[in-house]
Amino acid sequence: MTAGPAGVVVIPTYNERENLERLVDEIRSLNLNLDVLVVDDNSPDGTGSLAERLLSEGKVAHVIHREGKLGLGSAYVAGFRWALAKDYPLVFQMDADFSHDPHALPDFISAIEQADLVIGSRYINGITVINWPIGRLLLSYFANAYARFVTRMPLRDTTGGFKCFRRDALKRINLDRISSEGYSFQIEMNFIALHLGFRVKEIPIVFRDRQAGTSKMNFRINREAAWMVWKLRLLAWAGRLGHG
Repeated sequence: MTAGPAGVVVIPTYNERENLERLVDEIRSLNLNLDVLVVDDNSPDGTGSLAERLLSEGKVAHVIHREGKLGLGSAYVAGFRWALAKDYPLVFQMDADFSHDPHALPDFISAIEQADLVIGSRYINGITVINWPIGRLLLSYFANAYARFVTRMPLRDTTGGFKCFRRDALKRINLDRISSEGYSFQIEMNFIALHLGFRVKEIPIVFRDRQAGTSKMNFRINREAAWMVWKLRLLAWAGRLGHG
């Protein structure tokens, strides 16, 4: 009997036509027995059509088409629901723009053997970020310091989006109650994971700024994250976090 896939990589997309096929090919070239799930928010540049072609060629396992630009957090929630329904042992999440190096995936697979959630950290071995403008780097660094201060999470990178969950751990999170988008989604998921007693491990990654396409960062995303950390503290105090 042939063993099933070791896991699935959930990749949200919005206008990532220049990156998606090359990323999928690089993941497949690693021979890690990982499927790929694309969650596309009706990209105007045709990323969804490209994803369908990759599906027809057997390069991706499934494509979720959403009606519009509904946000990163809800895209991951949609992907997680599909992955949990398919019983994948491991569920990865990563960006489509090559800021997350697919060649780091073996490190996640090794680390998850002793963890429930593995986070790729840009700040655990100094600062391993390449080609970001200094303003954006400082914003990210101090946003992480602020999130750590408010939430008391023992993490160096609370906002990073390159992760791996064990299925049995992820299914304990009530995805119906996850409300945030942008990088505050990462803060919310990390906070709940720690609150539930997950074994959370950070591993160092090198984060490179995208070479093609445009960033989705904006003021609304930053404002949401600033409020989310306080909301999480209040929900934890009230016993109403997104789990159970």
